[in-house]
Amino acid sequence: MSTRNEMVVAHFIVSDDVERSRRFYTDVLGGKTVIGGEAGDAVTYVALANSWVIINEGGGPTDDKPTVTLETPPDPDRVSSFLNIRVADIAAVYEEWSARGAEFLTPPKVHETEIRAYVRDPDGYIIEVGQTTLDRGWRPPS
Repeated sequence: MSTRNEMVVAHFIVSDDVERSRRFYTDVLGGKTVIGGEAGDAVTYVALANSWVIINEGGGPTDDKPTVTLETPPDPDRVSSFLNIRVADIAAVYEEWSARGAEFLTPPKVHETEIRAYVRDPDGYIIEVGQTTLDRGWRPPS
């Protein structure tokens, strides 16, 4: 059995203030709240482009992750994972999101196969925003 059509990928982030983060991913990045704590907990789903960002509070170990504690980044300048967003026009996105309050680390920079910039969310996570300069576009090679 193939899981190709039975799977979705979402990016889970831990937030110190779920509502503040929800507003960032909706009001600044243009996502749409799909679930906003309806189950009596803080878990929030934001549809963003063709995926979801799941935002929730941190917490200690559970029976299915007995040694893992979820927390916001202790040092926002040390990163092991980040959200990567591909856009058609990074200059327009940079201008629009900056006007909405996004704080980019630098303006977009030209690299060998893309133009990219990084933005921080309210909990310190970085998000890469890039525009490919490859003729084939942003899609992986077939």
